[in-house]
Amino acid sequence: IIYLRESPEDVYRLILAGSVSYLPFRDASFGTCSFHLTLLDCFHAINKALQYGFLDFNTFDVNEYEHYERAENGDFNWIIPNKFIAFSGPHSRSKIENGYPHHAPEAYFPYFRKHKVTTIIRLNKKLYDAKRFTDAGFEHFDLFFADGSTPSDTIVKTFLNICENAEGVVAVHCKAGLGRTGTLIACYIMKHYRMTAAETIAWIRINRPGSVIGPQQHFLMDKQAELWTEGDIFRAKLKGNRKIAVTRILSGVDDISINDTRNRRTIRKDIELYSDEDETNCVTQGDKLRALKSRRQAKAPTASPLTVILQSSVQKNKTSEPSISDSTDITKRTTRSAARKKSLKSSQSVQRTRTVL
Repeated sequence: IIYLRESPEDVYRLILAGSVSYLPFRDASFGTCSFHLTLLDCFHAINKALQYGFLDFNTFDVNEYEHYERAENGDFNWIIPNKFIAFSGPHSRSKIENGYPHHAPEAYFPYFRKHKVTTIIRLNKKLYDAKRFTDAGFEHFDLFFADGSTPSDTIVKTFLNICENAEGVVAVHCKAGLGRTGTLIACYIMKHYRMTAAETIAWIRINRPGSVIGPQQHFLMDKQAELWTEGDIFRAKLKGNRKIAVTRILSGVDDISINDTRNRRTIRKDIELYSDEDETNCVTQGDKLRALKSRRQAKAPTASPLTVILQSSVQKNKTSEPSISDSTDITKRTTRSAARKKSLKSSQSVQRTRTVL
């Protein structure tokens, strides 16, 4: 798909031609699996990513991806280059709790500034003062909904409005930066890129494994048609507004824009969406997922049979490992998929267990 430009269907037929069958991927929840993603869904996701410029396999820097996805280095991933970063929720101070490293907001400032992040969206309970971001020049919005649940229509609409009006990159977090974060970013992708729910979930999980959990998967399936329609209307209005703007400029009338500052004021008039009692003084699904991720990273082998990981790109060659506050010049954001070639010649057997993606 990436190099030979084969279609997802043709590739899928080829790998099914032998006697080996492939089990579907499931979510990272602790409950019974109720939603499956197939390899074909993943192939379609990669194909769409190539079409929309999300993915540049040739310039992807695997070292940066593996560094920043680790909990101790920030636990964040690019989902769409120059648009979305998904990250684990900051805390009031940097510390290690239940084996998981937490970072204060200030730990993210250098990286976020370097990569033109302008907007922070928090989806979980307040574990830090938002003023620490706003005083540093970032916009900050709270759109709380319960861990493991699905967002209301009001939250979805507000999230999309914020992202559509953001001047730079949007960094989104919940507790673990997986379920709620992935779900709302998925809504944006479905609306603006007309990807299916399955393709969108697959793409986000390829970038940030474990994203979109439990009922959130079915929620996205149910929202697909609605979001596609909203996207069509949005693009039609945008096209129409451009034509109207030109006409009005020529006739001496002030320009109009969907990015008008009045829209920003409307967004800031917060409808009270915030109620964090559900996450107070209890271990949530997000806590469990972060602890699990941290333990798995600590035990990770030096080499795996096949590694497929995507993330934003930095310079191809580096002499030092980046850090969360790294000042290395990074001039281009892209996404990538990397697989170690030696592994392709490894064992023909396939372990028949459902894989978490």
